[in-house]
Amino acid sequence: MSTQATAFAPASIGNVAVGFDILGHSIKGPGDRVTVRRIGEPQVRIAEIRGGMCLLPIEAKRNTAGAALIAMRTALMLPFGFEIEIDKGIPFGSGMGGSAASAVAALVAANALLDVPLSREELYPFALEGEAVASGGLHGDNVGAMLLGGLVLATKDRLVSIPVPPDLYCALVHPHAVLETRDARAALAGHYELREFVPQSANLALVLAGCFQNDFNLIRAGLEDVLVEPRRASLIDGFAAVKESALAGRALGASISGAGPSVFAWCSGKEQAENVALRMRGAFAKARIECDTWVSPVAGPAAEVVACM
Repeated sequence: MSTQATAFAPASIGNVAVGFDILGHSIKGPGDRVTVRRIGEPQVRIAEIRGGMCLLPIEAKRNTAGAALIAMRTALMLPFGFEIEIDKGIPFGSGMGGSAASAVAALVAANALLDVPLSREELYPFALEGEAVASGGLHGDNVGAMLLGGLVLATKDRLVSIPVPPDLYCALVHPHAVLETRDARAALAGHYELREFVPQSANLALVLAGCFQNDFNLIRAGLEDVLVEPRRASLIDGFAAVKESALAGRALGASISGAGPSVFAWCSGKEQAENVALRMRGAFAKARIECDTWVSPVAGPAAEVVACM
């Protein structure tokens, strides 16, 4: 029986423009690495947090990784506990699923130490509990994508993998700025008209249909957030110009990644995505904002155990 495991969870794109809180996909490249040790004491504790530009809670119940493992221990009535070390690779407040990645990596590592490991779907409720510590609610778009990989529809109690065209790529640009999820959600407070939801629902349906039918035209027709993006765009300096640059580069669509301030664009092919990423980076540069860029298949990787002993 292994007593220590390390897992890596990739970054993700939450919401994917048209699927607020329910649609997300993983990204190849950045991610969080978490090491979990099985201990005799019936508790969860965090030994160390490395990396990142923000001081994260060391108290387990206030940390997404710790809260996720507390939820697991409670539900499974485990007689043993866990000690956690976290290596942050996703910038804080980036809109790239950093809080979710720590929770998912911790769960995947801890799962490798169980006498009877659980399925990824069975880990989902615990990941939701962990993510809620940072976001304030049970939102599955990021954790679902990390658990299964690729594009995932995440409801309250179900994960559904969505097939995507093999040449569907994502360009992701992260400006060197912080936008906390709670602040971005606060921007969504207020009154909504019922008629506002019809075009958003139609766009979500078009994107999903395009993915299932391998139809870039349907994806292009639907990849436009008409409900949330207009209420958050002002929180991101230079957003309008960055989105315009992506569309000028013939991206299928572009929007805010998760709560922001990162911006993503879907593209037909890796070469186009690389060109669009450069355009978006250039638009941020004109606003004197430094940024990092990544290009990844939309069918990105799932979290995985990378070491076990």
